[in-house]
Amino acid sequence: MPEQSSWQPSAPLENLRRRATLLADIRRFFSERQVLEMEVPILSRRATSDPHIDSITAECSGEPAFLATSPEFGLKRLLAAGIGDCYYLGKAFRNGEAGGRHNPEFTMLEWYRVGWDDHRLMIEVGELLSWLLRISRVHSCSYRTLFLEHLGLDPHRATLRELSDCVAYNLELSFEPVDKDECLDLLMSHHIEPNMDMGGKPGITLVYDFPASQAALARVEEDEHGVPVARRFEAYVGGMELANGYWELTDAREQLRRFEADQRYRGENGKPVNPFEERLVQALESGIPSGMPECAGVALGVDRLLMLACGASRIDEVVAFPIGRA
Repeated sequence: MPEQSSWQPSAPLENLRRRATLLADIRRFFSERQVLEMEVPILSRRATSDPHIDSITAECSGEPAFLATSPEFGLKRLLAAGIGDCYYLGKAFRNGEAGGRHNPEFTMLEWYRVGWDDHRLMIEVGELLSWLLRISRVHSCSYRTLFLEHLGLDPHRATLRELSDCVAYNLELSFEPVDKDECLDLLMSHHIEPNMDMGGKPGITLVYDFPASQAALARVEEDEHGVPVARRFEAYVGGMELANGYWELTDAREQLRRFEADQRYRGENGKPVNPFEERLVQALESGIPSGMPECAGVALGVDRLLMLACGASRIDEVVAFPIGRA
């Protein structure tokens, strides 16, 4: 029998009231900038192909369906149809994600700006976070600069051996990373992120030009050093990742190639291989007037944002009924 208190919300009511205010403030921010709020399906016949994210499987009319891991595909299909600047504020779902900063059901803000690149969108992300969190200090730096400052190595040019040695020196692990990206992810999450605001007042840090191997759905272009980099960025506050943005890929053939590569990776690593969103490829090819427009987009975790606004240390302090009480 469940505990007597399990019917109650896990979050203090004051934090839930703060959530309502935060959502209203977000909508006001975009309304004043004439960015339209859109609804897209959160139940789909297609699943994510991202090798590092798993969809939650459902059933609809006797056939498999999937809860959306983000509103990205729906919003991009709308962009290709000519909707213009738009955003989504609502629920998303990811299987297996639960913990201090994760819940399988969470609130996501995602928006797109037509004609913008990643650097222009970074400015708006800084403006939104500054306004919502009352933080004035905004700092941007490249992924390379961040690694040079914290670890003294160039993440784009370092060998696997050099990165493995760096991991062994700075982290205590019970396993050895298998490739460069795993090394970089471990160094970023376990060493750099916790130390981002050391010795100073917490601020907003915007990190751009990630390794090309971590492009996901972002463009890849050469930086000022002639090295291919992913035109994407992430936003951090107090060492907590809040947002992930791209100068969006609009090449249909490249998009299909990446989807197929993701599917192969999933199959080779024992992950479910589900139908992927081939309609996005069609949208990139056939949108009005000539495929999806040039744009930049970003996804932001609202629950984490609320944690910072409330001074909470765990996500269940800002969500009424996390998975343990749902």
